[in-house]
This record gives sequence, structure tokens and C-alpha cells, in this order.
Amino acid sequence: MQQRVLITAGASGIGWAMAQAFLADGAAVHVFDIDPDAVAKVVDEHENLTGSVGDVTSETDVIQLVEDVREKLGGLDVLISNAGIPGPTAPVEEYHPAAWRSVLDVNLNGAFTVARHLVPLLKVAGGGTVLVMSSVAGRFGYPNRIGYTTAKWGLVGFTKTLALELGPHGITVNSLHPGIVSGSRLDTVLEARAEVSGRSVEDERSAALANQSVKAVTDPADIAALALFLAGPHARTISGQQLAVDGDSKAAQ
Repeated sequence: MQQRVLITAGASGIGWAMAQAFLADGAAVHVFDIDPDAVAKVVDEHENLTGSVGDVTSETDVIQLVEDVREKLGGLDVLISNAGIPGPTAPVEEYHPAAWRSVLDVNLNGAFTVARHLVPLLKVAGGGTVLVMSSVAGRFGYPNRIGYTTAKWGLVGFTKTLALELGPHGITVNSLHPGIVSGSRLDTVLEARAEVSGRSVEDERSAALANQSVKAVTDPADIAALALFLAGPHARTISGQQLAVDGDSKAAQ
């Protein structure tokens, strides 16, 4: 049976890598993304892929997303809550309250809003999978990233609670915790760290890798492969877990 998959922030980055993995496996995928150009580009180029534009912090947009998923997919088997923003890199006394609210609104409240409206479709399907994108920052403290870290730790409790609620319905819920992942977002984060520390971008990259047993940046495709497994038949009793894909990181820096 063809899986029906929804991925928030699915038109680029890790979300798009996951969309490609599920498409290659024969799934029907719907991406929900705030970037209309990115959605148009990927939808135009791929069969079995539909998309809609919207913001996870907008109740109106998410309610419309439910209708889009019903129309385009006919139901839902896999919900991947991937939308998130990094927020600023700054010590707490310089971290603007508006930035704090924005980071928590997208990363944490957005996941809640999406789950609140889309979980009923998983229940109607008689079971399924929820994957929540946390971070290495949801396992450790993260200097100068207090909003991001707080949100990503919050998603751990969110995941644990959903796993308890949804397990009786045959729905597994797990969080993914990537470390440093290749792509344009990593470059942006390293540049912001360098600005705060006064070190070079390459020094910041080396410092990040120094925290890992495996001295390599993670490929988004590897995270996608894990997501595909967790949504598959051999992972039906894996739930409530925090799955790190971070080269065995010892800290978030």
C-alpha cells in the first residue's frame, strides 16, 4: 500500500531530502512550506509530489493544510514535523525578546499546531508515524542559542507525550536529533558563531567536529534514510525515542 506522507518545511534542506527518499520508495508526498518559489520548483519536477504554501504558526494555514492533504493524498500515514528556524546567535542579555518569541513560535508552537490538526487523519488511517525534528541542541546546552535550545528540548517532551497518547492508536512518535548537517544553513550558523567568537568560520567548523567521535558532517540523505526506516514495517515498536544523527556528539557548539 502506498504511504501518504506530509512534510512541513519540505521543499528544501533536510525536509526535501526526506521527501526525495519517500518518493523514491514509492510514497505519495505532500510538502508544506513557507517559500512559494521552493514549493513550485519541487512540485513541478516530480510525480507523486504535491505541495501547499503556508506558515506552521498560522492556525488558518494549518487548517487549510488539512483540507489540502485530504484532497491531494486522500488521508495520511506519516507526519514529519520539520519546520524550524535557527534564531539569532547571541548571549542571553543581548537576545531580543521578539526573537525568543519567534523561535519558540515556529519551532515549538508550530509543531503543536500541526500535530493538533493532522493527528486525527493518522487516527482515521488506523495507525502511522510521527517524526519530530529536534536537534543536537535538544540533547545538550548550546551557548548563545538559548531560544533554539529551549525549543528543541521542548520538542523532546512533546514527542514523549505524543508517543504515550498515540501508541494505543498504532501511531509511533520519535524525535530526530541531527548535529551539523551539510547545506547552506550550516554555513549561516557557522558564520554567526564566528561573528560572536571572533574566530574564523573554519575554526568554528573544526570546533564543532572536535565534539564528535566521527569527524564528519552529516549528509541530509542519511537523516532521510533514518526517517524512511522509522516509518517502515520494521520500526512499529520503536516509539518515544530520541534518535541522534550527529557523529556521536559530546556537546552542541
